[in-house]
Amino acid sequence: MSQTVKLVYKLMNWLVRHDRSYSRPYGIPAAVPDSQVNLMELSPVPARPAPGFILTDQDGRVLSLSAFRGKVVVLEFMDPHCTDICPIVSDEFTGAYRDLGKLAGQVVFAAVNVNQYHSAVADVAAFSREHQLSSIPSWHFFTGSAPSLRAAWRNYNVAVQASDPDADIVHSSVVYFIDPRGRERYLASPQAGHTSSGVSYLPPGQIAAWGRGIAQLAGLLAA
Repeated sequence: MSQTVKLVYKLMNWLVRHDRSYSRPYGIPAAVPDSQVNLMELSPVPARPAPGFILTDQDGRVLSLSAFRGKVVVLEFMDPHCTDICPIVSDEFTGAYRDLGKLAGQVVFAAVNVNQYHSAVADVAAFSREHQLSSIPSWHFFTGSAPSLRAAWRNYNVAVQASDPDADIVHSSVVYFIDPRGRERYLASPQAGHTSSGVSYLPPGQIAAWGRGIAQLAGLLAA
């Protein structure tokens, strides 16, 4: 995804957030407040089967998405070498796990690697440890061959751009909420600002609010 496209997306997101005529998307549970819907840019998606995949997680286990049937799956797409939005989403995931309380055992947190140049199990394992994602018992950071990863990106409409192995990976940041029957239900769009020095940043209060929102929506699907 080019920098121009990223700027267009950011402008569109800003307009949605500040458009007084903006209306709440139909199909979001009434228990989720408007402020949370706007913060997470939540939208419902048709309740269709989530595209399957068979990939390897950070512990070297080969698993299919269907292995999690009966549980809610919160699915993201991350770069194990990312220093931009992925660490922020990681904080939101660990916060969501804590906020789930007794429902935590019914929710799986997962991500698919978007960096085909750093696709070893050691890469996703290191990222998981560094950002405390390994503290989530149900965490799975999936990786695999380049064709397998590209198929997952395509099936979930995730754009990935990397001009060479040393370039920053530019990719869509989306969170899919998949219900216990294996159906896509909701989509959220993580966002982050940047400091004057270019460091990715989101106020702690917003990170915490994101965590609560993820936990609430996952909990509603699990109930």
